[in-house]
Amino acid sequence: MSVPAVLLPVFVQIGLTFFFLFWMARSRLAAIERGETKVRDIALGQRAWPERVTQVANTFHNQLELPILFYVLVAFALITRKADLIFVVMSWMFVATRLAHAYVYATTNQVRQRFRVFAVGVAILLLMWIIFALRILFAGMPG
Repeated sequence: MSVPAVLLPVFVQIGLTFFFLFWMARSRLAAIERGETKVRDIALGQRAWPERVTQVANTFHNQLELPILFYVLVAFALITRKADLIFVVMSWMFVATRLAHAYVYATTNQVRQRFRVFAVGVAILLLMWIIFALRILFAGMPG
């Protein structure tokens, strides 16, 4: 697969992360301006943010956790030239679950629905890692 085809899902995931970073920043500044949050409370590490602001912040933070394993895998797959069509399709599937997860998290925040989408994304990413590991471990072995 071409490098752009492999990296496009990564760019979408990164775009999603920055989207929530900016949304979180805007929400936090607005909460401070409205007087819902005091700057001194932030500095002390207290739970100072209104529930909605926390929900957006949690959605942002969640985009930094599991996707790290995705980013590492994409880098390894590019370096080792193991990124094929199956890899790219699974990458898009993973990113689609991240988009759906973020949507649920930032809107209705229904935990069961959010967990189901999260679990599907985890399963896809785990399968990607297993396929990649098997391809690396068994590369060059006599068939």
